[in-house]
Amino acid sequence: MRVPVRPVVLLAFLFAAGCAAPPPAAVPGDGFDLVIRGGTVYDGSGGEPVRADVGIRGDRIASIGDLSKAQSTRVVDATGMAVAPGFVNVLSWAPDSLMADGRGESDSLQGVTIELFGEGWSYGPLNDAMKKEMTEQQTDIKYDVSWSTLGGFMETLEKRGIAPNIASFVGASTVREYVVGNANRKATPAELGEMQRLVGEAMKEGALGVGSALIYFPGNFADTAELTALAKAVAPFGGAYISHMRSEADRLLEGIDELVGIARAAGIHGEIYHLKAAGRDNWPKMREAIAHIEAARKSGVSVSANMYTYTAGATGLNACMPPAVQEGGLEAWIGRLKDPKIRATLIDDMARPGKDWENICYAAGDPKNILLIGFKNEKLKPLTGKTLAEVATMRGTSWEETAVDLVIEDGGRVDTAFFLMSEENVKLGLSQPWVALGSDEGSYAPEGVFLKFQPHPRAYGNFARFLGHYVRDGHVDTLASAVRRLSALPADNFKLRDRGHLKQGYFADVVVFDPARIADHATYDAPRQFATGVKDVVVNGVEIVRDGASTGARPGRFVRGPGYVAAAH
Repeated sequence: MRVPVRPVVLLAFLFAAGCAAPPPAAVPGDGFDLVIRGGTVYDGSGGEPVRADVGIRGDRIASIGDLSKAQSTRVVDATGMAVAPGFVNVLSWAPDSLMADGRGESDSLQGVTIELFGEGWSYGPLNDAMKKEMTEQQTDIKYDVSWSTLGGFMETLEKRGIAPNIASFVGASTVREYVVGNANRKATPAELGEMQRLVGEAMKEGALGVGSALIYFPGNFADTAELTALAKAVAPFGGAYISHMRSEADRLLEGIDELVGIARAAGIHGEIYHLKAAGRDNWPKMREAIAHIEAARKSGVSVSANMYTYTAGATGLNACMPPAVQEGGLEAWIGRLKDPKIRATLIDDMARPGKDWENICYAAGDPKNILLIGFKNEKLKPLTGKTLAEVATMRGTSWEETAVDLVIEDGGRVDTAFFLMSEENVKLGLSQPWVALGSDEGSYAPEGVFLKFQPHPRAYGNFARFLGHYVRDGHVDTLASAVRRLSALPADNFKLRDRGHLKQGYFADVVVFDPARIADHATYDAPRQFATGVKDVVVNGVEIVRDGASTGARPGRFVRGPGYVAAAH
């Protein structure tokens, strides 16, 4: 159901309060390729907006001011609209979806102009065994793995043609698998040195830093010393450390302390992926978690976080099983699930909190809170959209047995949404000035191959929901500050050169949206519904969204990290 348009008085309120006077008339120069005229400009700084025009020449912002007399090839009427820097999706799983459809519409139609990859895994470096595994584990979206390095993948995706810009961290799990494999053991000093070398090479290729995912194997086999060594390897290149922490539930505070300690030891920026307190028993810890982060920031450690705007996370049924049973990779994992003795012990483990691992099924509290959203096996696809409780009832088996059987039958982890968070905590997290936004999803369109699985609604609504439901209606932040957190905050944290701000000389990544109308419409039952309220989106000076619809243009680029130039790669 579409949200009705708010009255004009709300727009006046949003632009309100002391909209700064427009800047002096700008010099038209030789004319512009595109002028965005008559809007209220939020430049990403978080300061008061100004009523001004934005002139674009080539792929850069050429002028901001009064361009009413300037000549331009094309003019966008932004009267009554907010004009902002393009939004940064700090946690994007769009590589596969962009391989299938470079338009990236579900994000583009929300104003996203840069997708950041690399939550624990990256698409390079890859050895032959990893290429084979990546090919075998592809689900509905299939492609040839023709590259070996992270830079090679990013260049491949750019050459295929994409609407948004792309950037990536190098995955700590990826380099561990490359060197150590999927074994549950410490890396030897020689292996750790090789992992550091691979991280350095990725930084030279343009990685933003190193990303870890510490509740999944093989990432959770890495100890703090290993992660610190990898973080130190990105420090000379100006990189950051970003992490799906070792715990978001029972050991949430300890997970934060580990991340802060790594960032402090390496002398780099640290970021928490999808900050949350997972599981009802842990909901009171959210305020403590924020206090831990605030204390670290006050002590001089550069640390921040990102979130999505929903009470359900999404991963796979592998998050309900101990890492030890998954050691060795997919075939070894499924082989153990078929062993009656291992299976009996595993089912017992799944019903209780993990002693040294994060049991997401237990944190969900009830199999009714576990929604099955993606299968590889065509025979299982009719179960998409059902809860684990419903499928267990259909089969006459316990939820634990059902989960194990589904993994075996599907030959994969089974994509799953888990309802873990409280709405109060979502609001609390989204009110923090150091929290950016990440969808933790791909970017799709309601057509073709994307109809074969059910996405989390955050794929279609995360950013619009933040600006509409939480900022405009829920008042968790001012519009100026919210725009900063969607653009300049992540761009500055990860040193995206000449991005994230509306400034002369910066790349022309711009979103024009209506603060009174921007809204999400995707739900868990019907997730494939585009957000509304974004009028125009410009990437590198080219319109990828015009009057609320995709243009089909694909001007997106591989945005390389700070080490790329420093290494003269």
